[in-house]
Amino acid sequence: MSRARFVTFEGIDGAGKSTHLSAAAEWLRERGHTVTQTREPGGTELAEALRDLVLGRDMDALTEALLVFAARRDHLQRVIEPALAAGHTVLCDRFTDATFAYQGGGRGLDTHVLGVLEQWVQQGRQPDLTLWFDVPPELAARRRAQARAADRFEGEDVRFFERVAAGYRDRMAGAAWRFARIDGARDVAAVRADVLAAMERLC
Repeated sequence: MSRARFVTFEGIDGAGKSTHLSAAAEWLRERGHTVTQTREPGGTELAEALRDLVLGRDMDALTEALLVFAARRDHLQRVIEPALAAGHTVLCDRFTDATFAYQGGGRGLDTHVLGVLEQWVQQGRQPDLTLWFDVPPELAARRRAQARAADRFEGEDVRFFERVAAGYRDRMAGAAWRFARIDGARDVAAVRADVLAAMERLC
């Protein structure tokens, strides 16, 4: 059985992280890992229902954060922790860094409040590796416009995403041991090479 690992893929909307998560999963499977792919908010029936509320209904930053952490609690209990206990490598499209970036950086919610929620909900669980796809907000906005209709986050202006990116930088500064910054502005092949180089830590 391969050693269990928890890997998160982070970045602003349009950074390209979701594209590379599936490729990383296939690469790991080829090397003998059992992989669980999941996402946040979401990953369970309850968490997906909460995701729909967060993405589709107007609410303040604290309500957003509470719903996201409620979804995270269910996700941890039902998917992430059981998969890790079974020796799986868990690849998650966003986790708590996104909450600090979006609700903390983007919305301006007190990060001390988020830190308390993080401790209560996660009970010390943190990713073993976080891939942060760092792209200029203007480029990410162009990519989003070409890909899909915007949800209530994707419809925010560039200044919002500049604050979100700053939130990610702050999280990386506080946990450099687990972060790998990926320059997501380059072509797909170059980004993928950096992703797989970071994933070598797991093999």
